Amino acid sequence: MEALVMRVLQVAGEPVTAARVQRELGGDLAYTTVVTILTRLRAKHSVTRHRSGRSFLWAPAADEAGLAAQRMRSMLDGHSDRDAVLASFVSGLSDEDERLVRELLQGAPTDADDPGVPPENTGHAGNQREP
Repeated sequence: MEALVMRVLQVAGEPVTAARVQRELGGDLAYTTVVTILTRLRAKHSVTRHRSGRSFLWAPAADEAGLAAQRMRSMLDGHSDRDAVLASFVSGLSDEDERLVRELLQGAPTDADDPGVPPENTGHAGNQREP
């Protein structure tokens, strides 16, 4: 159901109400169910909401690629052996995907390139900072 709700939000192209999401889904779900799904997606940082009058407007927190990356990070964060998970993931990449990952890593800015990051937090992949 979350995927269906996300699809409605992405296709809308603008923030929409829960009532509109319900209508776009065909009205088969109760309004409260749609709000529950949206609230769960917000807790996962997949959607945003802001007040508009007496209701909320909901929108995807990122584009499809960003949301997929967020899900991948969430899965990685859910495992205690990050090295094993990453090694398994990388070993399953196609040659083309591996080439692309190498290019992205080589061109990615490091924390050392960001003057807003204290020196003790530079150069360590395990250090994560808030955007």
